[in-house]
Amino acid sequence: MGRLDELDLSLRLSRKEQDQRLAAAQLRLSQLRLTLGGQTGARGAEGTHPLGPPLLVVFEGWDASGKGGAIKRLTMELDPRHYRVVQYAAPTPDELRHHWLHRFWLPLPGRGGMAVYDRTWYGRVLVERVEELTPEPVWRRAYREIREFERMLHDDGTILVKCWMHVSDEEQLQRFRKRRDDPLKAWKLTDEDWRNREKRGAYEAAIEEMLEETDTEDAPWDLIPGDSKRWARVAVIETVVRRIEERCAELGFALPDPLD
Repeated sequence: MGRLDELDLSLRLSRKEQDQRLAAAQLRLSQLRLTLGGQTGARGAEGTHPLGPPLLVVFEGWDASGKGGAIKRLTMELDPRHYRVVQYAAPTPDELRHHWLHRFWLPLPGRGGMAVYDRTWYGRVLVERVEELTPEPVWRRAYREIREFERMLHDDGTILVKCWMHVSDEEQLQRFRKRRDDPLKAWKLTDEDWRNREKRGAYEAAIEEMLEETDTEDAPWDLIPGDSKRWARVAVIETVVRRIEERCAELGFALPDPLD
């Protein structure tokens, strides 16, 4: 994994290339999802399809970096009964009464399950750090807690895919203006989003440190260049497919060959 400023944000796909790669990746993902969910695949000793490891795909990234669009393409060809999408914002008063990782536990997928998190526990070392919502000793301690949490998931067999959606300052500003001027998308843009743009330098420093502290062998980050929505959406699904195949090979869980 490299630094954010090393990402090639000029990567582009034509619509034809996007459609071809998107279709192929979505087909493979659907096949893998059914296998992990015990709907298809090799039969066990009892004649049933075994459940695969849990699949957890988490998204972090800049505001307007394309997380929603990527999640939509990731799940659009899947049976909605076979996955869960969870969105996280500021913790509620009740959630604040518990350990800060508590609210991320219940939606975790079980054997054969799949969950997608839109924002995650990384808010502890990003927005809570930059906005000074959490004392420095507390958010610095969170790096260790995050590593231990993700190591625990890994050791339990979870396929954990962590995607950071990255866009340039110029592209983000252009998307903000388009949202502001679109009556069907203006609701996505808040005064807080504009304020966050003024602190981009502080957020960049926090992101780089977060990546350095939490990019581990057990839970690596995948950095997705997002200035081109077409490129990013394809890259996300291809990344998830690759991570599933790699992890299942490690775990010894048999996957079918790709369909023609």
